[in-house]
Amino acid sequence: MEVLVTGGGGFVGRSVVERLLARGYTVRSFGRSPQPSLAAKGVRVITGDLGNAAEVRAACVGVNAVFHVAAKAGVWGSWDSYYRPNVLGSRNVVAACQAEGVRRLVYTSTPSVVFNRQAIRGGGQDMPYGRRWLCHYAHTKAIAEQEILAASCDTLQVVALRPHLIFGPGDPHLLPRVIESVKAGRLRIVGDGSNRVDVAYVEDVAAAHLNALDVLDTGKCAGKAYFISQGEPVELWTWLNQVLTGLGHAPLTQRVPLRLAYAAGAVAETLWRLLGRAGEPPITRFVAVELAKDHYFDLQPAIQDLAFRPERSMEVALAETIKDLAERGF
Repeated sequence: MEVLVTGGGGFVGRSVVERLLARGYTVRSFGRSPQPSLAAKGVRVITGDLGNAAEVRAACVGVNAVFHVAAKAGVWGSWDSYYRPNVLGSRNVVAACQAEGVRRLVYTSTPSVVFNRQAIRGGGQDMPYGRRWLCHYAHTKAIAEQEILAASCDTLQVVALRPHLIFGPGDPHLLPRVIESVKAGRLRIVGDGSNRVDVAYVEDVAAAHLNALDVLDTGKCAGKAYFISQGEPVELWTWLNQVLTGLGHAPLTQRVPLRLAYAAGAVAETLWRLLGRAGEPPITRFVAVELAKDHYFDLQPAIQDLAFRPERSMEVALAETIKDLAERGF
C-alpha cells in the first residue's frame, strides 16, 4: 500500500509517517522543504507548494490514501498567507485525489473551527462552525474542513480529525513557545487560572489518524469530524506549571484579567498592522480568549467510531515531554 502524507516532515506528520513505515507501507511526504531524515528511512520526499495544483496532483499519482496534515498554523499573518495553503491547498488535495482515484483521505483539522469566543465544555460533533473570527488560522481551517467533508462520497471517503493543543517529544511550537515567553517575562496567567482544556499527545494523535484510515474502509466515519485528545481535560495553568517546574523554572503566579488581556491584544494587533512589524504580537485577542476559557470536547464519538483510545496516560505523556524538553535545553 502506498500513502502520501502532506506535511510529513512536521510535528504530527512525522509521527504519522513513522507509524505508516512501521506497518510496512510505502510512504511519500509532500512539503515545502527537503527532509533528508525521512529520505534516509526510505520515504519518497516530494518538495512542492500546496497552492500549486499540478504539483499536488503529481504527488498523488499512484497512491492509495492521503493524509492531509500540512497547514499554516499560528495566530498572525495576512489573509492570503493562510488562505492559499489552508483553503486552496486543501482544494488542490481533494481535486488531486478525485483525479487520481485515491479512495481515502484523512484530514488534520482543529477544534478552532468551532471557536465562538465562549467557553466550551464537553463540546460535541454537533457544534456549529464558528463566527466572528479572531484569527485567520481558525477561519481558513473551518472553510477547508467544510469543503473537504462535503467532498466525501463512495469514490473518495473523507474524515476530519480535530486534535487539541498537541504536545510531546519534538514539539516545535506549543510548549517551547510558552517556555520562551516565560523566560522573557512576557507570560501571565489570563483570567482566574481555573480554566480546563483538552490536550493531545502527538503519538496518540498519530494513532488516531491511522485508526481513521482503517475505519474509512467501512465507510463508518466518512464525512464526519472527530475531536481528538487524551480524554483528560487539564487545568491549563496547573498543567503548564507542571512543565515549568519539571524543567526547573519558577511557576507562573501573576494574573491578568481576561478583559485587560483582550484589550491589550486589540491594541497590539492594531499597532502591528499600522507599523508593519514582523513576527506575531506579544498577545492577540484570540490567544487571550484561548488562555482564559474552558475548551474541552467530547471524545466518545472517536472512541466509538474510530476505536480510538489514548495509549498513554497524562502522567506518562507529560513525563516523556518534560524529558524531551530538558534534553533540548528548555
